Amino acid sequence: MDENRVSGTAKNIGGQVEEGFGRFTGDPKTQAAGVAKQISGAAQDMYGHARDVASDAAGTARDTASSFEKMLRNTIETSHTHPLLSRLALDGC
Repeated sequence: MDENRVSGTAKNIGGQVEEGFGRFTGDPKTQAAGVAKQISGAAQDMYGHARDVASDAAGTARDTASSFEKMLRNTIETSHTHPLLSRLALDGC
């Protein structure tokens, strides 16, 4: 989990507490500051989520490329020992 998600969530919760305190005391400035912290925290959490998704996608792409490389290497190695078998595999038969 990206550290921005943790920080953003903490900031969002802190903002909720501050907003509630401002509402309880009737202080609109404290209430508004709490809402601002919630918005900032939510944005930071979304940024962290996007980084997590991008990191996961990069890992999946890396794994797919590695699997393709292994399959291609196996096909090439097989072509040296069994030319007809490898030709059939490449033709899709």
